[in-house]
Amino acid sequence: MTRWSTKCSPARQREVRSEHAWRTAGSAAVALFLLLFPALAWSQTAVADEQIDPAEQTQQSASTGASASPSDAATQPEPQTAVLALAPLPTVPTPVADQKTDNSAGQQTRRMFWVVPNFAAVSAYTKLPPLSRREKFALAREDSVDYTSFIWAGILAGQSMALNSYPELHHGIAGYGRYYWRAFADQASGAFFTEAIVPALTREDPRYYTRGYGGFFRRTGYALSQVVLTRTDSGGTTFNFSEVGGNALEAGLSNLYYPPQERGLRKTAENWGAQLESAALNNIIKEFWPDIRRKLFRQK
Repeated sequence: MTRWSTKCSPARQREVRSEHAWRTAGSAAVALFLLLFPALAWSQTAVADEQIDPAEQTQQSASTGASASPSDAATQPEPQTAVLALAPLPTVPTPVADQKTDNSAGQQTRRMFWVVPNFAAVSAYTKLPPLSRREKFALAREDSVDYTSFIWAGILAGQSMALNSYPELHHGIAGYGRYYWRAFADQASGAFFTEAIVPALTREDPRYYTRGYGGFFRRTGYALSQVVLTRTDSGGTTFNFSEVGGNALEAGLSNLYYPPQERGLRKTAENWGAQLESAALNNIIKEFWPDIRRKLFRQK
């Protein structure tokens, strides 16, 4: 063999080596396919068995058994082979957020800690239809005149009087009354500006959509971001004119009923900042309220 190969031309030697290499590679590929074919067939069978509904499989088996005659039973293909032939291709699972659609109130409780209004919160993984203008005003009205709104206004009034936030209003029963009706006016006007008037003009969704997953800092960051970002009625994301602009209008309106010493551009800016801070804290409580109910109060 060696003596014969030395008499061949270099081109012929290269051709012989190339043919030998191709034959070796083809043999290896065939052997690899034969080794892997059982595993591939088994995996396809498992996927097909998972995708076909057992009820449908039973129904198909019953109908086949009723229509087939005994003579045809011997020629019927095995069930596993039929499954392989009819099984659809594997599909990518749909995210959980796209599967849950709720046209109700979003499964959130209407109040937090029994005294804090929570009508604008929506549970995580929930899709809701857009609010009409009438529904936005109804939401603001419900958020303003619910019994918890009066209780919450009383809590805020007591806090402001204890901190002596407005010395001109004085203390005592009369002073508390002055604090109270101003706190209620702030709350009601803020609700209508941020949940009805501005959202109706800008076509924004005034509801807070809970994130519901991720770590504490990620969810807290999301809650804070919703002060400046919000959803549109069409499902997009936009700057939160409702929250930022609505609270600015509320702060400007408060110049009409607060003492002269508490008015002016600087006081209005301070009031606006306080309202945005309150909105941020409220979003954080809304975000974790379902977890608090489940873990602390043992409620579903």
